[in-house]
Amino acid sequence: MEFKKFSLLVGGFLLFYLLPFENSNVQQAILGGFTMLSSYAKEHVLFCLIPAFFVAGTITVFVKKSAILRVLGPQAKKIIAYPVAASAGGILAVCSCTILPLFGGIYKRGAGLGPAIAFLFTGPAINVAAIFLTGRVLGWELSIIRLVATISSAIVIGLIMQAIFAEKGEGGFTIVEDEPELSWAQILVFLGLQFVFLIAGGLKINVIIKTTIMVIAALGIILMALNFKPSYSARWIEETWEFTKKILPYLFFGVFIAGIISHSLPKTVVQTFLGGNRLFSNFFASIFGAFMYFATLTEVPIIQSLMELGMGKGPALALFMAGYTLSLPNMIVLTKLLGKKKAFTYFALVIVFSTFWGYLYGNLMK
Repeated sequence: MEFKKFSLLVGGFLLFYLLPFENSNVQQAILGGFTMLSSYAKEHVLFCLIPAFFVAGTITVFVKKSAILRVLGPQAKKIIAYPVAASAGGILAVCSCTILPLFGGIYKRGAGLGPAIAFLFTGPAINVAAIFLTGRVLGWELSIIRLVATISSAIVIGLIMQAIFAEKGEGGFTIVEDEPELSWAQILVFLGLQFVFLIAGGLKINVIIKTTIMVIAALGIILMALNFKPSYSARWIEETWEFTKKILPYLFFGVFIAGIISHSLPKTVVQTFLGGNRLFSNFFASIFGAFMYFATLTEVPIIQSLMELGMGKGPALALFMAGYTLSLPNMIVLTKLLGKKKAFTYFALVIVFSTFWGYLYGNLMK
């Protein structure tokens, strides 16, 4: 049903594009939407999103509910749950969209809303590659303050979400009661191989080395899956497919719309509204970042060019925080996963905290 809706939407936009418009700007904007969608599909679906869906399916089926509840559940000790959730994304090189199935996996398996939100917020923003690239290109001052602001904001936002939408007992939207009888060693190796494949897919290293790592990891995953009970493997594939159906169509639609917006918005407008370290410029940077889609690491050269054109340090940080964490595709999917009330509360908190940190940093570092 989801794919049918998505096909109708894309078909409608394609028909709209093929009509003989006199306004070439409209055609260019729609072409920009298809260009971004095509680029996203080529660069992110095979080696980022699909592995992430499989990881989410693994977490949902194989990771023991009791372990998730003990570390990240609503009743877990906050002093443990939130720092763990807020720092877990450091090993990943994922964008605001690829993090969605991973968030869905731990939330579905019983993680509390607060810790799951903390993971969702920091997952795309604190990976090692992004922090080092930011430091080398834009300076270590901005890179370090970005790391501190992101982790601290994630914890506070998670605590606020948990307080507003108080959960009793187990978190998540559904819980699978029948837990496969696998040892922790088997679960960790199986999950670890998938993370190796996911992380290697995003690394900029020698092609031969990268391919070798991914092939070895893929073979290990396949061999382990073949040795599981058929019912376990079937449930794993079923959960992976459920995440794919629930997320991918809306994600593609959001990427398409983001492409239209990015090609329609005049650069002069962006430069005017992002200049200086005013409260408004930081707020605008947060809004702009929240709606735009930045593939992993691509926001660094974009922000570098905007800073060269006059964007202040504060708006740069605000754009980093909101842009890494949110995007139009991300918001469309989260609204479906969490419901409007929780999703829009989260969006508002991200914008508020991004604006606050940007304004604070921009005025302290004049």
